[in-house]
Amino acid sequence: MFDIESLRLLVTVAGTGSFTKAAVSLNYTQSAVSRRIASLEQEAGGPLFERLPRGVRLNPAGRALYRHAVDVLDRLSRAEQELAVLHRGHGGLLHVGAFSTANIALVPAALRAFRQARPDVEVIAVEGRSGTLTARLADGALDLAVVSDYPSGLPAADGVATTPLCEDELLVALPREHRLAEAGVIDLRELRDEAWLQEAHGDRPTMLADACARAGFAPEKVVRIAEWTGKFGYVAAGLGVALVPSLAAWAVPDELVLVRLTDPALRRTLHVALPATPLPAALALRGLLRTTAVAGRELQAPGPARPA
Repeated sequence: MFDIESLRLLVTVAGTGSFTKAAVSLNYTQSAVSRRIASLEQEAGGPLFERLPRGVRLNPAGRALYRHAVDVLDRLSRAEQELAVLHRGHGGLLHVGAFSTANIALVPAALRAFRQARPDVEVIAVEGRSGTLTARLADGALDLAVVSDYPSGLPAADGVATTPLCEDELLVALPREHRLAEAGVIDLRELRDEAWLQEAHGDRPTMLADACARAGFAPEKVVRIAEWTGKFGYVAAGLGVALVPSLAAWAVPDELVLVRLTDPALRRTLHVALPATPLPAALALRGLLRTTAVAGRELQAPGPARPA
């Protein structure tokens, strides 16, 4: 109902007790102040000031609106200050999203370095699938997201730009008693009779389906298990095998081993996704993610004889 400049004028007139003094303070003419106050009073449904022989003062309606005007102007002032801080890259909130296996080691290591470099910025971290994170980034709910092209390609959204972060080798998880658990490297064809555990199947192309096609077969059985803890449990029980990114190596239980595959294309690419106009703090975190990925500690896959 009320525009901000009219509320600012109301507060100034109340503080100076005079249309003339308010005009000088705000660099208005006295007649412009009178017209705007008259318009504000019309919007408010009645007079807001008592006209005195020497100046004006708020009436009960004016005092009620004045309290709200002061609160609104104070909130706007604090919002301006917070935005200025954000755009300078110091302080404020940074909303960061990542998919589950990136949250095992890569993202936490980068956030630890970020906290040391930018202790005044508060990070709000969320976890989700790459498609969901990209959509939230497009909606403005996230400031940065770590996403992946696994298992069915890199998600895209208007207003979201992605840059490659690193490649991540895909290994196969086997129970320790599996006949191939001690193998140095496995050809995918040696697993043609296994049940495969993965989230997506059938209706969407996946890296697993493409790799099996290159090896000359199609998986006979695919068990749809979405979460990594479930996949690990099924593998440990001997109910199937699963492709596992090397980023997840630290989370693999001792009952399993990870073994490399001969297909060089079995790897995914991680990307950093940002909005068209990223915050300086988001750009700083992107740099730290790159540094962490290059360091390579999180991307080292264990050998077949050692637990992850």
